[in-house]
Amino acid sequence: MINKQFYLILCIVTLIGYGCTAKGNSPAPESQQEIVSNPDTLEIVHSPALSPTALLLDSLGYINLADADSTIVVHLVYATPDNFMGEVLYEDLTEAYLLPEAATKLVKAHQKLKEKHPGYRFIIYDTARPIEVQRKMWKLAVSQGKQYYVANPAKGGLHNYGAAVDLSIVDENGIPLPMGSDFDYFGPESNIDKEEQLVQNGKITREELNNRRLLREVMRSAGFTTVRSEWWHFNHCSRDEARARYPLIELSSGN
Repeated sequence: MINKQFYLILCIVTLIGYGCTAKGNSPAPESQQEIVSNPDTLEIVHSPALSPTALLLDSLGYINLADADSTIVVHLVYATPDNFMGEVLYEDLTEAYLLPEAATKLVKAHQKLKEKHPGYRFIIYDTARPIEVQRKMWKLAVSQGKQYYVANPAKGGLHNYGAAVDLSIVDENGIPLPMGSDFDYFGPESNIDKEEQLVQNGKITREELNNRRLLREVMRSAGFTTVRSEWWHFNHCSRDEARARYPLIELSSGN
């Protein structure tokens, strides 16, 4: 884990950086300390990070989605015990981070969603995941016989590069749209390859299928790809490309 001296130095550097604008070294007036987002360049004025892990991700160049688009709802499920593992896995992280390129895509997809349905918004369930958390998740999954559903940390998954996002859609009242299964439900109802058959068999409804198609449409329009078994999961790139282009997210890299 990162030592306390590193966090202290990182906090000081980060706070100094927040006092400057993106184009110069002059402190921005208080009235200008707001979230600024350009979907093509993601020129962002950062809000202060709220946790040591978030500070690290910030320092490594990952994008806090709350800074990229403040209308995106963030609810990291693994920061709570209400997940398929039944335990808190993100002990100090409640912010959602992605690679800059992936964050740019997500903002574009979100804008497309709001163009089609002005009252709808994305809700983010999981994004960048440090490899240390992946190891903890794998150990728990093995002990519970659920390792089939978790990427082996020996290889790493796209979440461990900040290149994958798990999400859904909420309506104008902040209520998630019905999708036919819960997030992280690992059963045939979560698959996307035989959805018409699921409708015909009464496993999911036509409305739920249409909601999934809406999510896929806006995400694919921005360049994300899908996986067969999880309607909520979208990838910025392939695993091979991630390994070639990006480093794994490691908390220990701060030591």
